[in-house]
Amino acid sequence: MTGWYDTWTLTSVTNVPAASALIAVSRQDWADTTAFRLPTGRGVEAGKIVDYTPPAPPVPLTTQATSALTAAASSTWANYGAMGVAVPQTWIAYQKALKVIADGTDTTSTALPAEPAV
Repeated sequence: MTGWYDTWTLTSVTNVPAASALIAVSRQDWADTTAFRLPTGRGVEAGKIVDYTPPAPPVPLTTQATSALTAAASSTWANYGAMGVAVPQTWIAYQKALKVIADGTDTTSTALPAEPAV
């Protein structure tokens, strides 16, 4: 957890981490609330305050399935339907599995099924 403490203004440092766990900042950096002392976007690496962008939240499985289903439909059409070739059962099963994840019917899957070989 990263937080800012202005220990000069505190009447007690009882709830502040030990000094060994803190990183001192210059008066100039402390006064810079537009570029340095931000509520977010800062982190600690190797004992120094650095810019930090947290990772994006994970994409929900239903959203992943919706995207994969769109791609699968396009691929199936390009490789089979547009050429008048019967779609292999593996591709039909794959798309059905994606569809039930995408529409929320399948609530037990934790990952998308593997895409069949073309």
